[in-house]
Amino acid sequence: MPAQPRRGNTGRAKRSFEALDAWRGEQRQATFGRGLRRTLTRKELPVTGWLVAAVLLAMLVLVSSRYLGERARRKQAPLVGKWPIDTIRLAEVDPAFVAGPFGPSLATEVAFVGRGPIVVPGGTSDAEAWVLSVLAKTAQHMFEFGTCTGKTAYLWARNAPAGAQVVTLTLAPEQQLAYVKSHDDSEEDTSFALKESNFTEFLYSGTAVAGAIEQLYGDSKHFDESPWESWADLVFVDGSHARSYVASDSAKAMRIVKPSGMVLWHDYAGPKHAAGVFDTLNEMSQQFKLERIEGTTLVMWRRPS
Repeated sequence: MPAQPRRGNTGRAKRSFEALDAWRGEQRQATFGRGLRRTLTRKELPVTGWLVAAVLLAMLVLVSSRYLGERARRKQAPLVGKWPIDTIRLAEVDPAFVAGPFGPSLATEVAFVGRGPIVVPGGTSDAEAWVLSVLAKTAQHMFEFGTCTGKTAYLWARNAPAGAQVVTLTLAPEQQLAYVKSHDDSEEDTSFALKESNFTEFLYSGTAVAGAIEQLYGDSKHFDESPWESWADLVFVDGSHARSYVASDSAKAMRIVKPSGMVLWHDYAGPKHAAGVFDTLNEMSQQFKLERIEGTTLVMWRRPS
């Protein structure tokens, strides 16, 4: 009788093969998973590196931009190109500023109130205040738009020749409703103008030179300059920095100054600082010979004789 297959052994063998195939499948999947993870890790590493590099580059650009912007502000120069108004050296403004072997000569010696690191509302820098004081030494008649603290008026009267007159105009605190904001005047310029028109006493008040200073009150747009036409040797425009006021004050200043006299503007320091001053003077420079005094935010114009 022929031998019969042993079914029990065959079933166990079949199950063993199936288990072996299942184990091999699991191993292939595990191997594939590990390979996939390694592949993803290799791909993710360059992406992470580029991301870190991009962040560092952005930080570098930001820091560099701020540094260059501050450097440009200190040097009164744009980051790229040049501003429309050309720069002149201080010695070209007045012969008194011609330096000698020891620096500035005694012709520039003045009575002076500096500010150092102290923040002063609407204040000129020490260099600018010094320039204004030296120019006052040869001026008999001086007119100022924007009294603010009264420091410029004081320095003018303190350093001017005997018998000199200083006239300064400001908006009194109770007159602030008279301020006329135009549609293209910025809110920031308007706010600063009103904040700086909040004084009832000034630096010159009660001093020995107070009698040489005539204090006028009122909105400069409504100011009638006709009594002072062609009167002043020196005019300083430092009132509201809003576009409409800079334009109005400038037109009046050019009528107040006498032939060969000088008009000075403050805060010509780029489009991000007193944009109303920057834009208006740039437009005016297309018609008049305006010049920016090196190392300051002052712009000057000398009326033809």
